Amino acid sequence: MTVSPAEKPTIPIPGRVMRLGLGPIAVLVAAICLLPVVAVLVAALTGSFDTWRHLMATVLPGYALNTLLLCASVAVGAAALGTAAAWLVTMTRFPGVRIFEVLLALPLAFPAYVLAYAYTSFLSHSGPVQSGLRGMMGWGPAGYWFPDVRSLPGAAIMLILVLYPYVYLLARASFLQQSASAFLAARALGRGPWYAFWAVSLPMARPAIAGGVLLAVMETLADFGTVAHFGVQTLATGIYQSWFSMGDRTAAAQLAFCLMTVALFVTLLDRQNRGRARHNNTGKRFETLSPMPLRGWRAAGAIALCAVPVTLGFVLPVIVLAQMAVGSGQDVTSPRYLHFIGNSLILAGLAALLTMAGAMALRFHARFQAGRGPRAMVEIARLGYAVPGGVIAVGLLVPAAGLDNALDAWMRANFGLSTGLLLTGSIGLMLLAYLVRFSAAALGALDGGLAPVPRSIDLVARTLGAGVPRTIWRVHLPIMAPSVLTGALIVFVDVMKELPATLILRPFNFDTLAVQAFRLASDERLAGAAVPSLVIVAIGLLPVVLVLRTMSLRGRA
Repeated sequence: MTVSPAEKPTIPIPGRVMRLGLGPIAVLVAAICLLPVVAVLVAALTGSFDTWRHLMATVLPGYALNTLLLCASVAVGAAALGTAAAWLVTMTRFPGVRIFEVLLALPLAFPAYVLAYAYTSFLSHSGPVQSGLRGMMGWGPAGYWFPDVRSLPGAAIMLILVLYPYVYLLARASFLQQSASAFLAARALGRGPWYAFWAVSLPMARPAIAGGVLLAVMETLADFGTVAHFGVQTLATGIYQSWFSMGDRTAAAQLAFCLMTVALFVTLLDRQNRGRARHNNTGKRFETLSPMPLRGWRAAGAIALCAVPVTLGFVLPVIVLAQMAVGSGQDVTSPRYLHFIGNSLILAGLAALLTMAGAMALRFHARFQAGRGPRAMVEIARLGYAVPGGVIAVGLLVPAAGLDNALDAWMRANFGLSTGLLLTGSIGLMLLAYLVRFSAAALGALDGGLAPVPRSIDLVARTLGAGVPRTIWRVHLPIMAPSVLTGALIVFVDVMKELPATLILRPFNFDTLAVQAFRLASDERLAGAAVPSLVIVAIGLLPVVLVLRTMSLRGRA
């Protein structure tokens, strides 16, 4: 029986690993990733339960209900839209399909809160839509009803439009990897293509679709900018309000614990679900399915279905933001904006380097060191993606503030000096938060790069006298270079878009593009918020294009 590379035992080289320093670094990274979870748990359970009872009696039920409704809406919408689009561009052929393969992934470059700013202006009372309707129908300023985009359904639509590409990319990759044998067998038995899709192709793609839905739900739980701008009270907004508006750290920690519990429950549920369905193909023979040509009204319907999310999720927001930016009076080349851009680039660059270095230490330690411990540390580091940025910020601020206060008290008592706040409100603490939040993305990229490298290569390098450092430098890194670059770019842009952790942890007078956009939008200066928003979107296009190239989204000829 042959054993796949993933199933082969690890090659223990403990001495080399420890001399290289991977072991201590891996332990440190795992401990940092676990710290916010433990800190939030301790702060929530040791705080006053009077605050907890007050939350239960007042705002917590509403926060929880809105959070669950938002997650359920996004999960259903992203799954339906992403799966339908992936099936159409993979299994059918219609005019423009090759263009839509790329365009359908572009909304991923938009942060949801930027989309919210664009549609707030576009659909407002003074915006072009309502103004055009009043002029065309002859309505008065208050003589008609128009749906309010600043609502829970509006927030759900914004999140669906920017998060469905997660489902689209993973579902498309799964459809491309499926053998046509089962699908053709269903057609040979007299079933139509619609039935064959529901009964054969969709169940085989279910693990990939579930993975995309999980990513969308995690991003929804972590979202703060969209729901805050739309006035939707969720657990994420409750954390920020408790910490800054009311100055109640106990309430913030207890709300963070609730949000973290929901996120971890969703993650465990997804893993259990996908653990029972890990295969994509049926049978030993792989047979390529020829795409079905669509003509007439079917082709028109496919074009419309693909064009709607692209138009609403990318084309229209870019046009609206560009028009808003022209008359905003905001100069992106001014020293003030260059300072925002510089802060964002510095943070994103340092975070990408730190996160990739930590992820590589964890991944290579688990590869070269046998045992459950190294594998457990990798799984601990993956928890960060299931913990929203606001929760991570609270989880790091609590121990950092305690350490700062203890050190300051000790210095005052022994030397008469005040050290002030060394960790709290520092860039270093922000980088640790990004490390915790995005280590899972970095590890995912590294997993893809290491998957084609059989462990026998490690043994050959060992036999030829190469130690662990030389093996990594001369063997693994050249092979993994595209994956390392992909992971670094993904982390870079995720940090550029990250809002709740940056808002809570940033030093005084240290603003980024995301913070500037949020601040202007909070003051209802949406035209001004368009300028930093467009810069964020432009930078966000880089990893989207790279992901498209990596996944070879060209379809089958």
